[in-house]
Amino acid sequence: MFPFKSWRRRWLRSQLTNPEYAFLFDSPPADEYVSLDCETSSLDPRNAELLCIAAVRVIGNRIALSQRLELIVRPQGDIDPRTIPIHGLRQQDVDTGLSPQDAIGRLLHFIGARPLIGYYLEFDLAVIDRYLKPWLGISLPNQAVEVSSLYYDRHVSAYRPEVDLALDSILRQLELPHWPRHDALYDSVTAAAIWLKLKYSKKRND
Repeated sequence: MFPFKSWRRRWLRSQLTNPEYAFLFDSPPADEYVSLDCETSSLDPRNAELLCIAAVRVIGNRIALSQRLELIVRPQGDIDPRTIPIHGLRQQDVDTGLSPQDAIGRLLHFIGARPLIGYYLEFDLAVIDRYLKPWLGISLPNQAVEVSSLYYDRHVSAYRPEVDLALDSILRQLELPHWPRHDALYDSVTAAAIWLKLKYSKKRND
């Protein structure tokens, strides 16, 4: 682990206001990750609320679908109607969901100290951290693995200075199946599949 990351984790650990969640700073299980995806009420991370959280564990070279988490979350505000065609979640679909704190608490226990995998994961983490900081005093300390960045690093070269990071393009280039989009569980499985394909395949020779 890089020194800066070690320093950041130590600082976050000192800011944790509830010792019941100190397990987030434990050593993660060997070769285990969690692929994460969220659906939200808005496309603006500054005010988006969680509507759905899905996560699946990745153990070694397999996606452990039997070890998954799917949660519907009840937002405090209204859903931006422009996002409903994207995720398909209406107000009546989420009105009986978990409170955000209950949902995030379950997510934290599912994740533990494992590193996180995702496609444009920064957005999801920004939304989660908006809930987490007032509650526990910290942002998520877990290592974050962005699959689009890994894909870019793998494919960019002097002969290919521009790389298409659209999900459909990545899946096509990696010869992975196209599962339904904007379903949080399918999206978390897709990110996990991309990560495994990049991890276990050799770098392209352009």
